Amino acid sequence: MSLNPPQRAAVEYCDGPLLVLAGAGSGKTRVITEKIAHLVKRRNVSATKIAAITFTNKAAREMRERVAKLVSGPTAEGLTVCTFHALGLKFLQLEHARAGLRRGFSVLDADDSQGIVKDLAPKGIKNDALFALQSLVSRAKNEGLTPEQAAMRAGGAREREAAAIYDAYQKRLAAFNAVDFDDLIRLPLAILEGDAEARGAWQERIRYLLLDEYQDTNDAQYRLMKALAGERGAFTAVGDDDQSIYAWRGANPENLSELSRDYPNLRVVKLEQNYRCARRILRAANALIANNDHLFEKKLWSEQAEGAPIRVLECRDDEHEAERVAGEIAHLAEKHKATWSDFAILYRGNHQARPLEKALRLARIPYHLTGGTAFLERAEVKDLLAYLRLINNPDDDAAFLRIVNVPRRDIGATSLEKLGEASAARHVSMLRAAQNDTVLGYLSARPASALAGFVDLVRELSRKAQTMAAADLVDELIQRTGYAAHIATQVKEPGLLARRLENLKELADWFRAMQKNGATGDLAAQLALLTHGDRDDPGNAVRLMTLHSAKGLEFRFVFIVGAEDGSLPHDGGIEEGRLDEERRLMYVGITRAKEQLALTFARRKRRFGEILSNEPSRFLAELPQADLHWSGRDPEQDEAQRKDVASASLAKLAALFDK
Repeated sequence: MSLNPPQRAAVEYCDGPLLVLAGAGSGKTRVITEKIAHLVKRRNVSATKIAAITFTNKAAREMRERVAKLVSGPTAEGLTVCTFHALGLKFLQLEHARAGLRRGFSVLDADDSQGIVKDLAPKGIKNDALFALQSLVSRAKNEGLTPEQAAMRAGGAREREAAAIYDAYQKRLAAFNAVDFDDLIRLPLAILEGDAEARGAWQERIRYLLLDEYQDTNDAQYRLMKALAGERGAFTAVGDDDQSIYAWRGANPENLSELSRDYPNLRVVKLEQNYRCARRILRAANALIANNDHLFEKKLWSEQAEGAPIRVLECRDDEHEAERVAGEIAHLAEKHKATWSDFAILYRGNHQARPLEKALRLARIPYHLTGGTAFLERAEVKDLLAYLRLINNPDDDAAFLRIVNVPRRDIGATSLEKLGEASAARHVSMLRAAQNDTVLGYLSARPASALAGFVDLVRELSRKAQTMAAADLVDELIQRTGYAAHIATQVKEPGLLARRLENLKELADWFRAMQKNGATGDLAAQLALLTHGDRDDPGNAVRLMTLHSAKGLEFRFVFIVGAEDGSLPHDGGIEEGRLDEERRLMYVGITRAKEQLALTFARRKRRFGEILSNEPSRFLAELPQADLHWSGRDPEQDEAQRKDVASASLAKLAALFDK
């Protein structure tokens, strides 16, 4: 398929800053990949000097694969296609000295960071208050603030407390030679804004910048983009203000207007032809989003078929809603000979999935729940993998910090901070510092003894790892550390305990399966295979996911459930005046549908033990009513539909008995 005129204009304009307003389904990824090819082939820009930034590793991987088909061979080598955070990591690996880091620094994950904040927070702090403190620290970092700046801006007691914790938290990270996820943006930004030499070098290193999902940038990411692009403004920002749905995690759609102010010569190209949705679905999306204010007006259009009416299904309660959706899916799959993966059920919050899972199981419809805790993210699995990482690499401080006190060894935060300072002074990892008798002499007797025992354990397991299969090493780890007993002290509910212990067995079985399939016996290689394995592949199954998770995806048939005031729009959005973002969320859901869309709501739902009455979402009234079919308002059409669904259900039952 050839580029349409606006797409071609976006690809070929390279002489100044460019904003591409790319509506849903308008081919924005194609524009980015074609532009990279144009820069390399027609503008003679070296691929090593081009960086394309997106927001997820999956999107970066897919973009890289598409570019490889357009720019093959040596000319594509050195091209950077990654997330903001991956670019920040690459920056810090090259500029670690400017950031006050030693080579081989660690990157802490969210669990590691939360553990440090919890340790610094007042004793006995409740989880909600802890989360609020951590969010305030993260917000300060995402705004590019230092601890001192955060303290100066603090507007109340909680923000002052968060600023103090931020200061102590950064000192702890410095002692550990570690950064957290937010630092991957904050530290490069601080260097680029404060060091003219570094800024000039990086502006020369990256001669052209492409940014995907620009509307999702936060303040620090926008400043980072400006620092890299410089006054030349050699960039293309691709985004859609109608799909800005991440304000709750710092995204600032106002960056669109900032862009036009900071770059007066900004050119704007609008991609308004939608290649995904039936025209009726697109009309509904346009009518809905027209109720929001816009800096740049655009209206999507499509040459696709008109499509079936959008169905609005009124249900008695959430169980009836789930049963009805399951029945509709069975009917549509049979009628259109569709695969299960052609269907998606979208909702505002993860709690809405429970009745849907039950109804789909009863209907024997396979489903995949996006957003559940992935196997490799379970605490016990991460703990054992951290042990294996440290056994394989004694310089992995992040792994050391995760498991040095798991199971509990009476090694307190003060002792770890002293150990971190000693490792920094000696320019060695924390495990290597703990092997030094002089360093242990700085500590109290109990933590020094515990650390010595931990060092001996890692040494012994490292020796065994030379000859022992990874699966057997997992078994040995569990036995030597008493990890199963550790879980038993934490979990009192028998069913949950059994599941967590089963996860330990599954990890060992996973390594055995890799070995059986011919994977190398090298522990580092097996860890890499395991860590990068994709257990979240949905296969041929109905997708259940939140509206936030659905962004960027498309399906033939989409059901948006819980279209009630209080759910969509959410109570918080109504009370806090954030209806624009809630409307954008609904818009994102509608534009996931290619052929057919159904919106469902329940008149009653149980919340916090009470049965509450619901009103249909106010957004339903904003849709073009001529394109909707409301159940109950056309008895003749409803009866025909009911017979179709009943017939499909009977056919499914008959097929089961024939087996």
